[in-house]
Amino acid sequence: MRWMAQIRRWHRWIAPFVLLPLLTSVLSGLTYRLARDWGGLSRDQAHWLMSLHEGEWLGPELEPVVVLLNALGLIWMLATGGAMLIQSWTSAFKKRSNEGESAG
Repeated sequence: MRWMAQIRRWHRWIAPFVLLPLLTSVLSGLTYRLARDWGGLSRDQAHWLMSLHEGEWLGPELEPVVVLLNALGLIWMLATGGAMLIQSWTSAFKKRSNEGESAG
């Protein structure tokens, strides 16, 4: 149980640093796709959104770093969030099981 408390702490600490880059990536990617498909914008007209989405505006040296950090941040948040979700489900299941045993 102690390791889950540590995961929660790390999840809570890292989340603010991951939020803005992931939100930027999601919103720029979604806006790009909708602007192209529904807005009728050409690839050149919407390129600035893809540049923002991929981190291209940071230059060729930092672009892969941004992509890598975004991916690692997303994997971390999904893994730790999933672990916390599973832990809460198993905790609730055990609580229900114990209540059923004592009632019977």
